[in-house]
Amino acid sequence: MREVAVIGVGMTKFGEHWDKGYRDLVLEAGLKAIQDANLTGNEISAGYVGTMASGSLIGQEHVGSLLADQMGLTPIPITRVEGACASGGLALRQGVLAVASGVHDFVVVGGVEKMNDLSVEQVTEILGGAGDQEWELFFGATFPALYALIARRHMHEYGTTEEMLASVAVKNHAHGAKNPYAQFQNEITIETVLNSKIVASPLKVFDCSPITDGAAAVILAPLEKAKELMPRDKIVKVAASEQATDTLALHDRKIITSLNAAKVAAQRAYARAGIKPEDVDVAEVHDCFTIAEIVATEDLGFFKPGEGGRAALEGETSFGGKIVINTSGGLKACGHPVGATGIKQAVEVVWQLRGEAEKTQVENAEIGLTHNVGGSGGTAVVHIFTKV
Repeated sequence: MREVAVIGVGMTKFGEHWDKGYRDLVLEAGLKAIQDANLTGNEISAGYVGTMASGSLIGQEHVGSLLADQMGLTPIPITRVEGACASGGLALRQGVLAVASGVHDFVVVGGVEKMNDLSVEQVTEILGGAGDQEWELFFGATFPALYALIARRHMHEYGTTEEMLASVAVKNHAHGAKNPYAQFQNEITIETVLNSKIVASPLKVFDCSPITDGAAAVILAPLEKAKELMPRDKIVKVAASEQATDTLALHDRKIITSLNAAKVAAQRAYARAGIKPEDVDVAEVHDCFTIAEIVATEDLGFFKPGEGGRAALEGETSFGGKIVINTSGGLKACGHPVGATGIKQAVEVVWQLRGEAEKTQVENAEIGLTHNVGGSGGTAVVHIFTKV
């Protein structure tokens, strides 16, 4: 298997794009990535796009052909990849495997979702399909409700508090306020979170990621070819790409205070990259809800089970702490266009390792990690990136 590198990245601003359509967003992100890689586009021989629900959200299926057409990449194969909110991470993994296997040399991987054309109620129901429709959504268990169950159990077992949950949102808004691509660029306080409307107790409005439009893209190449084409400081190596699954329904799991798929994917990724959790300098984790980030930091081995909430409250996941989490603002502040999130995470980590993250740059960052989760943890994808 060949070593794989990211040689180009690009993304749109995340937010409510009333003046742009689905194809406009992916075209913008894709062209930025191609230009960043200093390619013309003719070198690309395959592509993968992560999108969860384009058919339900905008009535458009068969997006591989659509995007190949819009980006001028026909007749090369473009494949749609779906894994709920982990669609972007799964698409990235398919691209990595395509290059590593030797089947393709230059691959574009994108993620996109256009979510604001429908009502909040409609989008909530569509997103509920990422869980067990028959045994969860049918009985009214939307994703805020499922993650509220996780939060309540975590609070019961470990003494996690609502203030600890709120501190995750506060930190991510502080990071997002410095990110020009973020949907929300405003700082908030713990009181703001605690006083916001309850969605599914204990989760409130400011504990939840928003409905978002946006797209992101990366260009992959064999590491050796990348070294021939690019300045060394523009190349980031994909040191590991791992995926795992769990039961779709939350009630079928042995425990719900940890996402086993994420733990397994992380353990495999660390082993493949030859590193330990403490070696990671910066991580983008899947904070669809504040409790999700706390659980993620434990599943990834940054903190012991039950210690993630206190670590967040004490500033251990921000600048000056043990590890900087979600410099982009995460899903909470940067936004969560579900198919694009896994790719956005990779874009942010690449910028960090290149030293191009500007106001949220982690000093001397050499190893970065992305953690992308589908549904309530039925699918998880972990990537590890390193400087060359």
